[in-house]
Amino acid sequence: MAVDELQAIIQRCQILEEADFKGEDFNLFQVAGQKCLEDGYAAQLLEVIQNEKNKVIIKNMGWNLISPLVRCIFMYKQEDDKREHCLRILDQLAQLCNPKELFLGLLEQIEQTSGEQVCQTIMLLLQPLQTVLLKLQNKKAYSVGLSLAMIMNQLTPLPVPYTKQQIQEDKLGLCQCCNAVVDFAKPFVDEVVKNMEKSSEYNDMELKEELIKFCMQSLKYPLLAAQLEHLEGIEDHPFRHFATEITDILWNVGELIPLVLVHHKGKSPHWENQEFADIERKNSADSLACLSYLMFVQHFGVECLPVVFSPSYLLLCNMTHIEVLLKRTEESVLSKGLDLFESCLLRMEDNSLLHHYLELRGFINVPQDLVKIMTLCPMEHMRKKSLNILQLFIDKFDTEGKYTLFRCLLKTSNHAGVEGYIIKNIKDQIHLALTKEYDNIWFTGHHLISLLDLVLSLPEGAETDLLQNSDRIMASLNLLRYLVIKDCESDNQTGVWTTLGKIEQNFLKPLRVGLNMSKAHYEAEIKNKKENRKEAQSSKTVCSVTVSGEKMPAMTTGMQLQVLHSALFTFDLIESVLARVEELIEVKTKAVMDENS
Repeated sequence: MAVDELQAIIQRCQILEEADFKGEDFNLFQVAGQKCLEDGYAAQLLEVIQNEKNKVIIKNMGWNLISPLVRCIFMYKQEDDKREHCLRILDQLAQLCNPKELFLGLLEQIEQTSGEQVCQTIMLLLQPLQTVLLKLQNKKAYSVGLSLAMIMNQLTPLPVPYTKQQIQEDKLGLCQCCNAVVDFAKPFVDEVVKNMEKSSEYNDMELKEELIKFCMQSLKYPLLAAQLEHLEGIEDHPFRHFATEITDILWNVGELIPLVLVHHKGKSPHWENQEFADIERKNSADSLACLSYLMFVQHFGVECLPVVFSPSYLLLCNMTHIEVLLKRTEESVLSKGLDLFESCLLRMEDNSLLHHYLELRGFINVPQDLVKIMTLCPMEHMRKKSLNILQLFIDKFDTEGKYTLFRCLLKTSNHAGVEGYIIKNIKDQIHLALTKEYDNIWFTGHHLISLLDLVLSLPEGAETDLLQNSDRIMASLNLLRYLVIKDCESDNQTGVWTTLGKIEQNFLKPLRVGLNMSKAHYEAEIKNKKENRKEAQSSKTVCSVTVSGEKMPAMTTGMQLQVLHSALFTFDLIESVLARVEELIEVKTKAVMDENS
């Protein structure tokens, strides 16, 4: 019987000195103890462990029971007495065992767990692990750091619940586990705070640094991927609670504001391998970006922020974080980047952001990232939000800043729709310049002429794909029409009349030639399709067609004809605006000639 075997081993070991215990004794104790647990004799094993005479034996050998003990706890149902006995054994082992040996045994058990049992195992072992760590005298900070890193590494592969239903179900227990880990860390935070209060020159930085590492890891996972908005029906949102606890730890150890506002470099490990160094840098960037999102969007810890910082300085501090988030493709992360950018911009007044900021890399990179989201992101709501934020960004700059930004986006966007949008913005700025009393040198005169050289041109002359560039071309024609109507030749505030010959040469004439060629090509295509349809057995014959250099999906001849007619309609629209512009130029030029004659 298992209990008898255990008693025999105990009696043999009771007469030995602690130093005389052999490897064989450890093995026999482990096997007998495991058999007691597996055969349902947990109550008897608990009695053995609680017996004062066995204190030395349990201190040295008890840690070997951790693995079978955890297996049995998960085997028994919640209400089973045997499970309760196992939990009491675990508690006793935490009190009686050699802290160093038990610490390693607990960590090994956490490391070996996987799949659906990860969170259950961690939550089961957190209390005994905390008890053991509080007893450790040597290498305490290292052991705390190792424990937290091991726990977070085991949690990281688990999917983060995102929807309201997933958070409420918490299928794998991640929400509950994360908050249990924070509770586990609190005594060590209190220890750091207590030591900092005792001395303003707190030198023992090791434990503090381990806690900061834990917070940084928690910011990257799960908080970066988590849904942190208030959700109806969830009063105590687990991830919001976790975020509050993490920001509180950083505040308590005096690192929240430095991490958010001062480009904190901290002590990062020196890696021989460049790949490891890059990973470390990226992880840190993700964590700091998430922290800024928590503070400036969700307002965790915002009450700790000094009110002396200007909105433009806060935007400057956050631009690197925004850039990090906008380069990601996951909705949960990308949305945080857009929200952070929007939040920073809404703090500012229109026209208050100085053009000098565009000399900084982030202020050029971020609008380009927005353009990529606007044109490539598969989620429509993200594309629309990016467009709104781009407009917000434009509105915040002073006049020279807007001018510089327009030039940059026209040169880098490589998307006709975006270029058309920027040209519409240029038109709005010209309108303001012409209707306001004060001088605006950036959207009139020689600065504007330089900008018009970019706007009123065709990328490849008459050979330009007019269909692909139709948004840009229509916006350019509308701008030119506005200039011709609004700016009299006698005033020539915009300088458009001075450069009219160049505009005609570089834009209007090539556009006219291109339109004629494109219309002729598409009309010929329509004629061919109609003739082929007559010859075909059925109008449902499937074949392919290429439009704007891209092969279209297989379509019936009828569908192809519809596409071709749509293209012709676009050309007619461009041609009608072009004709109107040419007519206006002719009328205005003739009127001036008549006045002078």
